[in-house]
Amino acid sequence: QPQVVESGGGLVQSGGSLRLSCAPSGITFRDYGIGWFRQAPGKEREAVACISRTGGLTNYATSVKGRFFISRDNAKNTVSLQMNSLKPEDTAVYYCARKTNREVLTLSSITCDSRQYGYWGQGTQVTVSS
Repeated sequence: QPQVVESGGGLVQSGGSLRLSCAPSGITFRDYGIGWFRQAPGKEREAVACISRTGGLTNYATSVKGRFFISRDNAKNTVSLQMNSLKPEDTAVYYCARKTNREVLTLSSITCDSRQYGYWGQGTQVTVSS
């Protein structure tokens, strides 16, 4: 069954760093935009960051801009999310997702609209202690 698999979550102190990784199983990331989303207890899921198929375009939530960095290695078919200067409010389950439709055009910008993502992982827990 095609799926996305996240790894790298855990418990970290405020101000620390974590690196999340995402890899496909049964599908490919090549030619597809990838996004990271998160959901904290009692809150709606929100977009964190997304990246175009080439990695040339990225978009970040205002709350993580300058602290989180999304990247991809198309040779290894993986996407990573480097999270620095973590805060307790970053505590959430983090999900990686692949867009449903192949990115066939050269884009000038991207948005992290969750409705465009059809393949989702099970999530990885990130907990930031104060």
